[in-house]
Amino acid sequence: MSIGDHMKEFGGLPAFALPDLEKKKKGGKKRNKKKDLPATDSVAWRIGQSYYDDEESWEDKFARFLDTVDTTRVRALIVGQWTRAYDHGPETVIAALIAAGDKFPALRSVFLGDIVMEENEISWIHQGLVTPLLEAFPDLEEFGVRGGEGLEFPAVRHERLRRLTLESGGLPAEAVRGIAASDFPALTHLDLWLGTSEYGGDAVVDDLAPILAGTRLPNLKHLALRNSEIQDEICTALAAAPVVARLESLDISMGVLTDDGVAALLTGQPLSHLKSLDMHYNYLTDPMRERVRATLEPAGVELDLHFDDAEQDDDEDGTVWRFVAVGE
Repeated sequence: MSIGDHMKEFGGLPAFALPDLEKKKKGGKKRNKKKDLPATDSVAWRIGQSYYDDEESWEDKFARFLDTVDTTRVRALIVGQWTRAYDHGPETVIAALIAAGDKFPALRSVFLGDIVMEENEISWIHQGLVTPLLEAFPDLEEFGVRGGEGLEFPAVRHERLRRLTLESGGLPAEAVRGIAASDFPALTHLDLWLGTSEYGGDAVVDDLAPILAGTRLPNLKHLALRNSEIQDEICTALAAAPVVARLESLDISMGVLTDDGVAALLTGQPLSHLKSLDMHYNYLTDPMRERVRATLEPAGVELDLHFDDAEQDDDEDGTVWRFVAVGE
């Protein structure tokens, strides 16, 4: 599975891409197209380079955006493709956002890297040090990042962040440890795509220990630890993790999840308090799926056990190869 479409919504708002410059008429200049723009605070503004023949750099697009809309009313920003994201991180993008920080008093949501397969595979997206955005925007409530190559996320404290999402085909262990060591007292949603070692996802279960303990995340209600080749080990740890008892939803989808991991989860602490448990994309046997249903559906837990997209290769020598949903 790959990410084929740009985000349709973010921060509770429909996404809207800043229009490209109007093509210049013969003998004239290119013009900034301001007509037909939505109300500034009604959309999540997407700023990114077009995949084909975009003559504007991301930084030039952003400068035009600052001149086009009333940024004091902007509530959500989506950063799309920047120049050569397969070779370069978003350092200049982050610098531009920080430099314009005082122009965005209403900004509450930022997503860095809404880049789809046609533009750049997820594991080819170069990132970098992203936490300066959290430090520069203390009122931010939602922050998302796509891409793990070169990602740096040292431990930080942010008082108001409620949602944190990191999508990757491989999340570096050092970044995972930084996230786990961060203090997010207001965080209610945490979503980590851990990925595979082949694409830099070298975290182990011990790196998640502070998250599983939950002491730095006192308000966490929705936890997703997914898209991992160590999904079974994660489930074994979740079976006794203190944070689970106060969750409303748990997401262990998109990874190499087998009967062993689910059996460990079901024989651990009770899960009947959950509103939902997402296991979609899995390698479970039919008897195990039935066991999950029989155990949790009577308690009213909403289940997603969809598995049709799970990919598996069987070699002639009997070797079984299983894959996470989003890798390359």
